[in-house]
Amino acid sequence: MIITKAGRRMFPAMRVKITGLDPHQQYYIAMDIIPVDNKRYRYVYHSSKWMVAGNADSPVPPRVYIHPDSPASGETWMRQVVSFDKLKLTNNELDDQGHIILHSMHKYQPRVHVIRKECGEELSPVRAVPAGEGTRTFSFPETVFTTVTAYQNQQITRLKIDRNPFAKGFRDSGRNRMGLEALVESYAFWRPSLRTLTFEDIPGMTKQGRVKGQEFCGY
Repeated sequence: MIITKAGRRMFPAMRVKITGLDPHQQYYIAMDIIPVDNKRYRYVYHSSKWMVAGNADSPVPPRVYIHPDSPASGETWMRQVVSFDKLKLTNNELDDQGHIILHSMHKYQPRVHVIRKECGEELSPVRAVPAGEGTRTFSFPETVFTTVTAYQNQQITRLKIDRNPFAKGFRDSGRNRMGLEALVESYAFWRPSLRTLTFEDIPGMTKQGRVKGQEFCGY
Protein backbone atom coordinates (compact mmCIF):
# COMPACT_ATOMS: atom_id res chain seq x y z
CA MET A 1 0.00 0.00 0.00
CA ILE A 2 1.47 3.33 -1.09
CA ILE A 3 1.97 6.08 1.49
CA THR A 4 3.24 9.61 0.80
CA LYS A 5 4.11 12.76 2.73
CA ALA A 6 1.10 14.58 1.28
CA GLY A 7 -1.26 11.66 1.90
CA ARG A 8 -2.47 8.96 -0.53
CA ARG A 9 -5.90 7.35 -0.70
CA MET A 10 -6.00 3.65 0.09
CA PHE A 11 -6.53 1.47 -2.95
CA PRO A 12 -8.46 -0.69 -2.90
CA ALA A 13 -10.62 1.20 -0.44
CA MET A 14 -12.07 -0.52 2.61
CA ARG A 15 -15.81 -1.12 2.19
CA VAL A 16 -18.13 -2.94 4.60
CA LYS A 17 -21.78 -3.97 4.70
CA ILE A 18 -23.17 -4.10 8.23
CA THR A 19 -26.35 -5.79 9.45
CA GLY A 20 -27.85 -6.44 12.87
CA LEU A 21 -27.92 -2.86 14.19
CA ASP A 22 -30.88 -1.29 15.98
CA PRO A 23 -32.55 0.75 13.18
CA HIS A 24 -33.45 3.55 15.61
CA GLN A 25 -30.14 3.75 17.48
CA GLN A 26 -27.48 6.29 16.45
CA TYR A 27 -23.97 5.00 15.68
CA TYR A 28 -20.55 6.27 14.76
CA ILE A 29 -18.53 4.24 12.23
CA ALA A 30 -14.76 4.69 12.40
CA MET A 31 -11.59 3.05 11.19
CA ASP A 32 -8.06 2.85 12.52
CA ILE A 33 -5.00 0.94 11.36
CA ILE A 34 -2.74 -0.89 13.80
CA PRO A 35 0.65 -2.62 13.42
CA VAL A 36 0.51 -6.38 12.87
CA ASP A 37 3.79 -6.93 14.70
CA ASN A 38 6.92 -5.13 15.91
CA LYS A 39 8.98 -5.80 12.77
CA ARG A 40 10.25 -3.83 9.82
CA TYR A 41 10.35 -5.57 6.42
CA ARG A 42 12.20 -5.46 3.13
CA TYR A 43 11.30 -6.92 -0.24
CA VAL A 44 13.71 -9.54 -1.65
CA TYR A 45 13.48 -9.27 -5.43
CA HIS A 46 15.16 -12.52 -6.42
CA SER A 47 12.69 -14.56 -4.35
CA SER A 48 9.72 -12.15 -4.60
CA LYS A 49 9.15 -12.31 -0.86
CA TRP A 50 8.96 -9.98 2.11
CA MET A 51 11.58 -10.67 4.77
CA VAL A 52 12.04 -9.29 8.28
CA ALA A 53 14.68 -6.54 8.22
CA GLY A 54 14.74 -5.57 11.89
CA ASN A 55 12.67 -4.10 14.67
CA ALA A 56 9.79 -1.73 13.97
CA ASP A 57 10.27 2.02 14.10
CA SER A 58 8.97 3.95 17.10
CA PRO A 59 5.15 4.14 17.40
CA VAL A 60 3.39 6.92 15.49
CA PRO A 61 0.71 9.22 16.94
CA PRO A 62 -2.70 7.48 17.05
CA ARG A 63 -5.12 8.48 14.30
CA VAL A 64 -8.75 7.50 13.75
CA TYR A 65 -10.80 8.12 10.60
CA ILE A 66 -14.39 8.90 11.58
CA HIS A 67 -16.75 8.20 8.69
CA PRO A 68 -18.16 11.58 7.53
CA ASP A 69 -21.77 10.27 7.73
CA SER A 70 -21.38 9.73 11.50
CA PRO A 71 -23.42 9.73 13.58
CA ALA A 72 -26.32 8.09 11.74
CA SER A 73 -29.09 5.67 12.55
CA GLY A 74 -28.64 1.92 12.31
CA GLU A 75 -31.20 1.96 9.51
CA THR A 76 -29.06 4.40 7.51
CA TRP A 77 -25.86 2.38 7.95
CA MET A 78 -27.52 -0.93 7.09
CA ARG A 79 -29.05 0.21 3.82
CA GLN A 80 -25.74 1.27 2.29
CA VAL A 81 -22.25 0.00 1.68
CA VAL A 82 -20.02 1.90 4.08
CA SER A 83 -16.97 3.04 2.15
CA PHE A 84 -13.73 4.50 3.49
CA ASP A 85 -12.57 5.69 0.06
CA LYS A 86 -11.67 9.19 1.30
CA LEU A 87 -9.27 7.94 3.98
CA LYS A 88 -5.65 8.86 3.24
CA LEU A 89 -2.35 7.40 4.45
CA THR A 90 0.81 9.38 5.13
CA ASN A 91 4.32 8.83 6.49
CA ASN A 92 4.51 12.43 7.72
CA GLU A 93 4.57 12.24 11.50
CA LEU A 94 3.85 16.00 11.67
CA ASP A 95 0.72 15.69 9.52
CA ASP A 96 -2.02 18.14 10.48
CA GLN A 97 -4.57 17.09 7.83
CA GLY A 98 -6.07 14.22 9.80
CA HIS A 99 -4.51 11.49 7.65
CA ILE A 100 -3.62 8.09 9.13
CA ILE A 101 0.11 8.13 9.97
CA LEU A 102 2.06 4.95 9.21
CA HIS A 103 5.69 3.88 8.79
CA SER A 104 6.92 2.59 5.44
CA MET A 105 7.94 -1.09 5.18
CA HIS A 106 5.72 -2.19 8.08
CA LYS A 107 2.69 -4.48 8.14
CA TYR A 108 -0.68 -3.10 9.24
CA GLN A 109 -4.23 -4.29 9.96
CA PRO A 110 -7.24 -2.02 9.28
CA ARG A 111 -10.04 -2.18 11.88
CA VAL A 112 -13.64 -1.00 11.59
CA HIS A 113 -15.40 0.20 14.74
CA VAL A 114 -19.16 0.44 15.29
CA ILE A 115 -19.83 2.75 18.24
CA ARG A 116 -23.14 3.71 19.84
CA LYS A 117 -23.55 7.49 19.82
CA GLU A 118 -23.70 7.91 23.59
CA CYS A 119 -20.47 5.89 23.87
CA GLY A 120 -18.73 7.92 21.17
CA GLU A 121 -18.74 11.34 22.80
CA GLU A 122 -14.99 11.02 23.44
CA LEU A 123 -14.29 9.77 19.90
CA SER A 124 -11.51 11.87 18.38
CA PRO A 125 -9.37 11.69 15.19
CA VAL A 126 -6.23 12.06 17.32
CA ARG A 127 -6.98 9.59 20.13
CA ALA A 128 -7.40 5.82 20.27
CA VAL A 129 -10.96 4.53 19.84
CA PRO A 130 -12.64 4.40 23.27
CA ALA A 131 -13.25 0.88 24.53
CA GLY A 132 -16.43 -0.22 26.25
CA GLU A 133 -19.69 -2.08 25.95
CA GLY A 134 -20.98 0.22 23.21
CA THR A 135 -18.03 -0.35 20.88
CA ARG A 136 -17.65 -3.32 18.56
CA THR A 137 -14.49 -3.82 16.48
CA PHE A 138 -14.09 -5.86 13.28
CA SER A 139 -10.97 -6.85 11.39
CA PHE A 140 -10.23 -9.22 8.51
CA PRO A 141 -6.89 -11.04 8.14
CA GLU A 142 -7.01 -10.69 4.34
CA THR A 143 -6.90 -6.88 4.63
CA VAL A 144 -3.39 -6.86 6.15
CA PHE A 145 -1.04 -4.83 3.96
CA THR A 146 2.58 -3.69 3.82
CA THR A 147 3.28 0.04 3.45
CA VAL A 148 5.69 1.27 0.78
CA THR A 149 6.64 4.57 -0.82
CA ALA A 150 7.00 2.80 -4.19
CA TYR A 151 5.64 -0.57 -5.26
CA GLN A 152 8.17 -3.36 -4.92
CA ASN A 153 6.50 -5.79 -7.33
CA GLN A 154 5.91 -4.96 -11.03
CA GLN A 155 2.82 -7.14 -11.22
CA ILE A 156 1.22 -5.27 -8.34
CA THR A 157 2.16 -1.97 -10.00
CA ARG A 158 0.40 -2.98 -13.21
CA LEU A 159 -2.61 -4.40 -11.40
CA LYS A 160 -3.18 -1.30 -9.30
CA ILE A 161 -2.67 1.13 -12.17
CA ASP A 162 -5.29 -0.64 -14.25
CA ARG A 163 -7.79 -0.98 -11.42
CA ASN A 164 -7.32 2.36 -9.65
CA PRO A 165 -9.68 5.08 -10.98
CA PHE A 166 -7.20 7.73 -9.78
CA ALA A 167 -4.34 6.31 -11.90
CA LYS A 168 -5.69 7.17 -15.36
CA GLY A 169 -2.58 9.14 -16.23
CA PHE A 170 -0.45 5.97 -15.96
CA ARG A 171 -2.60 3.89 -18.28
CA ASP A 172 -1.71 3.19 -21.91
CA SER A 173 -4.96 2.66 -23.83
CA GLY A 174 -3.13 0.89 -26.65
CA ARG A 175 -1.54 -1.78 -24.49
CA ASN A 176 -2.34 -5.41 -25.04
CA ARG A 177 -4.86 -6.37 -22.36
CA MET A 178 -4.40 -10.16 -22.45
CA GLY A 179 -1.48 -10.15 -20.06
CA LEU A 180 -3.38 -7.99 -17.60
CA GLU A 181 -6.45 -10.23 -17.59
CA ALA A 182 -4.26 -13.24 -16.85
CA LEU A 183 -2.63 -11.27 -14.03
CA VAL A 184 -5.97 -10.29 -12.52
CA GLU A 185 -7.14 -13.89 -12.70
CA SER A 186 -4.02 -15.03 -10.85
CA TYR A 187 -4.88 -12.70 -7.96
CA ALA A 188 -8.13 -14.39 -6.97
CA PHE A 189 -7.99 -12.79 -3.52
CA TRP A 190 -8.73 -9.42 -5.14
CA ARG A 191 -12.42 -10.34 -5.14
CA PRO A 192 -14.57 -9.37 -2.14
CA SER A 193 -15.52 -12.02 0.41
CA LEU A 194 -18.31 -12.36 2.95
CA ARG A 195 -17.59 -12.81 6.63
CA THR A 196 -20.22 -13.77 9.22
CA LEU A 197 -19.60 -12.32 12.67
CA THR A 198 -21.34 -12.89 15.99
CA PHE A 199 -22.27 -9.81 17.98
CA GLU A 200 -21.83 -10.06 21.72
CA ASP A 201 -24.47 -8.79 24.11
CA ILE A 202 -24.04 -5.12 23.35
CA PRO A 203 -27.06 -2.87 23.93
CA GLY A 204 -28.43 -1.68 20.62
CA MET A 205 -27.00 -4.61 18.66
CA THR A 206 -28.54 -7.99 17.97
CA LYS A 207 -26.54 -11.15 18.47
CA GLN A 208 -26.09 -11.99 14.80
CA GLY A 209 -24.67 -9.73 12.13
CA ARG A 210 -22.79 -9.88 8.88
CA VAL A 211 -20.02 -7.76 7.54
CA LYS A 212 -18.80 -7.92 3.97
CA GLY A 213 -15.15 -6.90 3.62
CA GLN A 214 -13.27 -5.64 0.56
CA GLU A 215 -10.10 -7.68 0.25
CA PHE A 216 -6.67 -6.15 -0.07
CA CYS A 217 -3.40 -6.95 -1.72
CA GLY A 218 -0.58 -7.23 0.80
CA TYR A 219 1.97 -5.24 -1.18
